[in-house]
Amino acid sequence: MVKVCEGRSIRNLEAKYYNCRKCGYEVEIFSDETKRRCPSCKSWVFAENAPSCLDWCPAADKCRELLKDYRER
Repeated sequence: MVKVCEGRSIRNLEAKYYNCRKCGYEVEIFSDETKRRCPSCKSWVFAENAPSCLDWCPAADKCRELLKDYRER
């Protein structure tokens, strides 16, 4: 079984900045992440409108099959 996502590439990562809703600290979240802890107050900061990797990943079909097999167990 594959332990690492086959479609993951660090070459095309983009960083976006989101303000922590609790303390206002600007948190950097990369395009392969959906959330990150605020370094200031330790609250979770979520990427807004984060796309699912199943929407864009070239290996998404393989993952869908793995999810289907897992759910059928």
